[in-house]
Order: sequence, then structure tokens, then C-alpha cells
Amino acid sequence: MAKQVSHTVGLDIGTSRITCIIGEPGDGGLVDIVGIGEAESRGLRKGVVVDPEAAVDSITRAVEEAERMSGLEAEEVSVNLSGSHIMSFNGQAIVAVSGREREAAHDNGHGRRAHYGSSTLTVAGRDREITADDVRRAVESASAIQLPAGREIVDRLPQEFIVDDQDGINDPVGMIGARLAVKVHIVTSPVTARQNVINSVNRAGLVVSEMVLEQLAAAEAALTDDDKEFGAALVDVGAETTGLIIYQRGAVQHTAVFALGGSHFTNDIAFGLRTPIPEAEKIKRGAGCACSLSLSDAERGELVDVPSVGGRPPRQLSRQILCDILQPRAEEVLSHVADEIREAGWEGQLSSGVVLTGGGSRLSGMVEIAEQVFDAPVRLGYPERDRFGGLVEDVQSPAWAAAAGLCLTAQRAKSAEMRASAARAAGAGGFGALVSKFRNRFGGIF
Repeated sequence: MAKQVSHTVGLDIGTSRITCIIGEPGDGGLVDIVGIGEAESRGLRKGVVVDPEAAVDSITRAVEEAERMSGLEAEEVSVNLSGSHIMSFNGQAIVAVSGREREAAHDNGHGRRAHYGSSTLTVAGRDREITADDVRRAVESASAIQLPAGREIVDRLPQEFIVDDQDGINDPVGMIGARLAVKVHIVTSPVTARQNVINSVNRAGLVVSEMVLEQLAAAEAALTDDDKEFGAALVDVGAETTGLIIYQRGAVQHTAVFALGGSHFTNDIAFGLRTPIPEAEKIKRGAGCACSLSLSDAERGELVDVPSVGGRPPRQLSRQILCDILQPRAEEVLSHVADEIREAGWEGQLSSGVVLTGGGSRLSGMVEIAEQVFDAPVRLGYPERDRFGGLVEDVQSPAWAAAAGLCLTAQRAKSAEMRASAARAAGAGGFGALVSKFRNRFGGIF
């Protein structure tokens, strides 16, 4: 009989850093963090594996560090899905709930921002109770689209259900109605990009249990239920990509990925100050600031040692000059995100403001410059203490949000699977697992 493994592993494979969190079920539904590990990332560009051997070595080092700390062995891991190749859109479908003859009509978007169309449906027979099978058919119908060659659907996130003319329903199972409509956010990715990540994880001796969109995982760790309900945008600033996810009414409304990130700040310093990339990274982390207004007069005049190239002696420059290099890049990155929010129709509707996560958000002044760009409240996002226990204080950084969210979603999925198995054993039917997955994988959706 196979042993039952209670712990879960979140593995955030980034372009500059790989972070790993091992968690166990804790009291009150918390995930107790028992092991953490990180390693410098090699072999990735913009979230895509370009050197499998180097990627495998980096993954192995991060996971082994977490294993040593926890005393547990990582077997199955939940992995982030990232990269500027990710594309998402909204879809809608209506299916019959009653009668022998069921006709499904669906209207799907064919771009990153789809508009919901109208559909009509003739229903024969008497009304009946909506089942998990009806939910499954509705979601599958909404996702029945023609994708370009080489792309696949990697996630389907229900936004809301509509029973007859009653909208705003999170879970329609058990309700009575003649027709069931669903609005779904659909995430797609190139098949090869996703498979190369899975192959690298497998070669490190691990099995991928699921892949979760990176900014979605970060949101699960850093956003509160009120954020998701009243409207919030999470911006995950990575090394070479920046991810956006918008929540409203407890569900994902929009996602996007941009090919800009923290490494662009480093490159600007290296080019502007004529210093090597490794030294530019140290300068950025030690003295960098993205907002001139957040510096005092004394801080603006502080001198920073800048190593030169070609054997030339080092120089000293003020922090103000460094800020003058970094602030335009920060404004550019955040302006792309602000434009996306506006074009998607969510400007002015995010009552909870903007939450910044990812290693790139740790640059001093990012919150202040983001408040200017978004004209909204902005805060840094950390793994919420009401969801994590154990070593939670060791991961109180925006850079750990995605790994913590991956560990959390894996734990929820495992709990949902156990409940579904118990329901099947009790004769509850075979489609309960689908609804359990939707309801429990992301606590803020259902």
C-alpha cells in the first residue's frame, strides 16, 4: 500500500531566483511552513527554459535546501506557470439543465479581452436540480475554442454562474433551473514552453502535480478575501516578466504578462554607470530607489561606490543620479500595467487598490512611484499570516508570495481530492471531484 504524503511543496521557478516552500497541514486550516530553500536560477529567459541542464541544477539546489530544513522529502510539487508567452481571455457558454434534448450555445472571446455575447436556448422538459455534471458541461462548452497550432488551455477559472436570469452565483450545484450559463477566464500557453518546465522538474527527480499561473499563486498568498471581492490588481514584478491579475466579485476577471522586469533596472544601471552587471545588481539592491520624492535631501546626496570596467578605478556618484536612472524605468514598467488595466475596463473599479509582489517590487520607492502611476492605494504583498504558520516570518517578503501560494493551492487541492474520494466512497457520484476542485483550489473564487 502506497504511503500517504501529507506535506505539499510549492516551487517557484523564476528567471533570477528559484524558491521552494514545503508545508504541512496546520491547526485551523493553516499551512505550516516547515522548510524553505532558494537558489540562483540558471537556464531560464523570460520564464522559458533555454538550458535544461542548468535549470535542473538550480531546481535541485533549491529543493534540497528546503528538504534539509524540513527533514521531509519532496516528491510532488506545484509549479508556477510564467512567461510573456502566456495569453488569457474570457469565454461564456449556456447549457440546458433539463429535458432529453440539450443544445449548448457558447460565445467565446478570440483575444486577450473578450466581450460576452448573447445566446438563446430552447429547453424541453421540466426543470431539475443542477448537478456537477451540468457545471462540467458548461465550463467545457465555454472553453471549446479553436486555438492556434502549438497552444493549449492550461487553466479555466470560473468567474460566475447564471441560472436562468439569476446572475452572480458562485456555486450553482443544488439549485433548480432550466438553463445554466457560466463565464470563464481561460489561460493558454505554448505546449512546448510548459512541457520544457515539466521535463526539467522531472529530471530533478520530482513530479509536477499541477501548474498554476504565477500571479494567481501570488494572489492566493497575498490578497485577502475582501481584496478579491471589492476589486484589486496584483502586479508580480519578476526578473524579466511582470504579471497582472485583476480580481472583482471574488473571481479572476483579467490577467496579462509583460516582457519587462527587475533585470531591466539592473541593465540600465550597468549601461548608464558603465559598470559590470553583477556590480549593477549589488548597487540596485543596496542603494537603488525608484522614486526621487521618497528620498530625503541627505539621502539624495549620499555617495555610492561604482566599480568601473577595464581595470579603471572606481567612481562615486550620488544616490540622486542613481534614482534618475531607475525612476523612468519604473514608470515605464508600471505604465504598461496601468494601460492594460484601463484598456480592460477596470480603471477606477479597484477599491482595494494595487498589491505588488515578486522580487522586483522590493526596490525602494516602488510603492511610492506605483501610487503616482496608478493613482490608487498601493502596498507590498506578503504571505498572509492568517493562512500560514510555522516559518511564516522567514518568508515575509514579496519575493516569496508565489512559492507560498503554490504550496497553499497544492494543500487545498489535496484536501479537495480527499473529500471527493470520501464522497465517491459514499456513493455521491463521479462528478463531485470537479466542483470540489473549483470550490477549494482557490478559496477566493468559491
